[in-house]
Amino acid sequence: MLTVAFIRENKEEVIIRLGIKNFKNFDLLDEVVKLDDERKTLQQTNDETLAETNAIAREIGKLYQTGKATEADQLKEKNTELKEKARIVAEQLAVIKQTLLDKLVEIPNLPHITVPRGRGAAENLNVFEEAVMPKLPENAKPHWDLISQYDLIDFDLGNKVTGAGFPFYKGKGARLQRALINFFIDKAVEAGYLEIQPPLLVNEASAYGTGQLPDKEAQMYTCGLDNLYLIPTAEVPLTNIFRDVILPEEQLPVKITAYSNCFRREAGSWGKHVRGLNRLHQFDKVEIVQIAHPDQSYEILEKMRDHVTSLLRALELPFRVLKLCGGDMSFTSALTYDFEVYSAAQQMWLEVSSTSNFESFQANRMKLRFKDKSGNIQLAHTLNGSALALPRIVAALLENNQTENGIRIPKALVPYTGFDFIG
Repeated sequence: MLTVAFIRENKEEVIIRLGIKNFKNFDLLDEVVKLDDERKTLQQTNDETLAETNAIAREIGKLYQTGKATEADQLKEKNTELKEKARIVAEQLAVIKQTLLDKLVEIPNLPHITVPRGRGAAENLNVFEEAVMPKLPENAKPHWDLISQYDLIDFDLGNKVTGAGFPFYKGKGARLQRALINFFIDKAVEAGYLEIQPPLLVNEASAYGTGQLPDKEAQMYTCGLDNLYLIPTAEVPLTNIFRDVILPEEQLPVKITAYSNCFRREAGSWGKHVRGLNRLHQFDKVEIVQIAHPDQSYEILEKMRDHVTSLLRALELPFRVLKLCGGDMSFTSALTYDFEVYSAAQQMWLEVSSTSNFESFQANRMKLRFKDKSGNIQLAHTLNGSALALPRIVAALLENNQTENGIRIPKALVPYTGFDFIG
């Protein structure tokens, strides 16, 4: 969430940078400033009225002590009127504050100055590619056929028990899942991240804090009776650990990682781009999160990018890194790198990671701050990345490593799977 002060002081810059995200409701900026003016006026009136009532209360006490009860009673009547005025002003102030907040959360985060313009995915910038394409046998199959052939995942059973997009993993399919999770977690811990096992349900304040609410409410599964939300990513509970917290500067950056199930109510569609493991409602992911000093957050983003790169290299997968254009970025992100692996049998690129810097956007919503060495309180920067999401990694591993006799397991995974071949 942007601060009103920043909008006031940098309105032209805000308009230019929001334009990169194809935001057009610039009247909202004027509404925010106007509401804040009203808030300031009401706050001043409220403060002055309360100060006056406190002063009169002290005067009443003195009058009673000196035996001037009649004068004291007259002042009490005046004070009663002032208290009623203060009550009305306080109610008006509460309404204005909530209206102001409701307007502020409609404004997306500003993109970083390096974010390219563009309307959608076709205009993302390819910043790095390491793509030695595998040579597949003539009868190469897409992963959904390989899964069936080697009895790794049961989509029909998932559909029976729960619904589409909730598969059962079994046998070597389940072992491969577990191997990837442990591999990703081990690599994150080696890189200095503290492993955490978070809850899979969060409350409304947590979903609001990281920006899922109100922007992505339709994509989240809810437990209506308890007003809880199934997490779309471990980013939500991990980042909210620090909601309403003031960290000492010397503790930054904070580096944490977690494996979790993830749940997303994405709109369904037809075609091979959503078939098999390409899009699920429940999937596994290892997430990395950092809480950073504002002066260091973009250097840290590059290090997080390097970390994801090292994982894909270890898995021997062809991949590319995209800098998202303004039109393809999330509501909350200031800069995002997407990682895509090439699925040789499908002959298409599959997104497997987004690594983002949110600057102070989430921190302002969560009141996540740090105290610098001079004793000043500042908003921290938050960053996160998938390291990695499993379904499309599994799809690419199966397709790219298929041979006439079965599926080869990358060397880095063999100590985790306990087998080097599926056949």
